[in-house]
Amino acid sequence: MRTTNNNWPDIPYDSWRDTSDLLHRCCQIVGKYRLAHAPWINHAWHATLYVTPRGLSTGPIPDGTRCHTLSFDFCDHKMEALSDDGARKQFALKDMSVADFYRQTKDLIESMGGEFDIHGAPNELDDATPFAVDTTTRPYDADAAARFHGALCQIDRVFSHFRTGFLGKVSPSHLFWGSFDLATTRFSGRSAPLHPAGIPNLPDEVAREAYSHEVSSAGFWPGGGGVNEAMFYSYAYPTPDRFADQKIKPAEAWFDRRLGEFLLPYAAVSDSDDPDATLLEFLKTTYEAAANSGKWDRAALECDLGKPGFPRAIERS
Repeated sequence: MRTTNNNWPDIPYDSWRDTSDLLHRCCQIVGKYRLAHAPWINHAWHATLYVTPRGLSTGPIPDGTRCHTLSFDFCDHKMEALSDDGARKQFALKDMSVADFYRQTKDLIESMGGEFDIHGAPNELDDATPFAVDTTTRPYDADAAARFHGALCQIDRVFSHFRTGFLGKVSPSHLFWGSFDLATTRFSGRSAPLHPAGIPNLPDEVAREAYSHEVSSAGFWPGGGGVNEAMFYSYAYPTPDRFADQKIKPAEAWFDRRLGEFLLPYAAVSDSDDPDATLLEFLKTTYEAAANSGKWDRAALECDLGKPGFPRAIERS
């Protein structure tokens, strides 16, 4: 394991693959509770999780006339539920089966008067064993979970800053529990051709609604999903002609023709002299690759990165 001289922790995928797999499925259970109760927002933005100073959270979830929040705490290693009546309940994150986590989460919600009636199997995974019968005990590596959270905090901060340089429609920085990636997406404003869908264990109508409009999307995987190390990615849908041939930075990034995406190892960012600048360079140049090859109206869509305390200047012709 490498030692870094900054706040970007080392997260070698092989050393915590089983814990990552457990957390992926646990995030699906928690995210599906939000999905079951929150009204649909474009591109399934209503179902995502958000990075917090202590872990990952659903944010407020309407449940009938009540409001609940579920949060992973990777500092004290617990799952916590909060209710609008002041109730606060939790259980420990430790070596456990997916079925254990499913049952304890269900008990938390129901003990607070909520309805925990979710789709009971994973999405976007080849192994869609229902949560309630996935009884194999999996390891929970607390140190690895804490380092993963530390990485997410740094990445979310840079993604959120990058988001400010766009006047068009742009997503928050949020974690999609289906593919287990933190992502932010920019939109050209134009409709996209019908997505071919066919994603494992995901309804086609969900995939097609997610890609209803042209996008340039960038994100981060901790590993898995076709790569065996922590990795940043960037892609465009629909993929413009000559997108793969565009020049991007930094030098460690490349276009993976199998995945159809630009990739940059997390280690190339965390080990660099200026991780923020290195990641921003990747985000900026891969977006430009999509916008230039896709003929986006860049003059109308882009602006300078935002600064704290400075309102966006309004220019009039």
